Amino acid sequence: MPSHTFTVNGEKVTVDVEDDVRVLWVLRDLLGVTGPKYGCGINVCKACTSHINGKAFNPCSVPVGAISESDEITTIEGIAKGEELHPMQQAWIDNDVAQCGYCQPGQIMAAIDLVKRCAAEGRSIDDEALDEIRNICRCGTYNRIREAIRAGADTM
Repeated sequence: MPSHTFTVNGEKVTVDVEDDVRVLWVLRDLLGVTGPKYGCGINVCKACTSHINGKAFNPCSVPVGAISESDEITTIEGIAKGEELHPMQQAWIDNDVAQCGYCQPGQIMAAIDLVKRCAAEGRSIDDEALDEIRNICRCGTYNRIREAIRAGADTM
């Protein structure tokens, strides 16, 4: 069985698994990283949104064989600094975003990516930018999500 080595939340890991197994299942089933959620498995709902090399990606649609040893995957578990929450996580709490909470890790990871991209491009977090986030929230807390992203962006 092939061996795959890469970094997850700052820790180098090696897993023995077939190349075509999706990264989401490697994270959840082999490594016990449960923040990224399974929603659809086809890159539509984006409940699994995480970061690879600092950019948002959906591990449900990426085979582990496409990940190289130099790749760094960050999930919701890897964004806080010790006991200090990431500013976007804190904004989620302050704006009382979560209802069921299932999609929230992916929402937060997508929001962080959006804020970083907008800053790099010199854009503001306006309605047009917020419309770029395609993550699905079945509870429909989109207004609070948008408020939290704006608040998180102010402190990132």
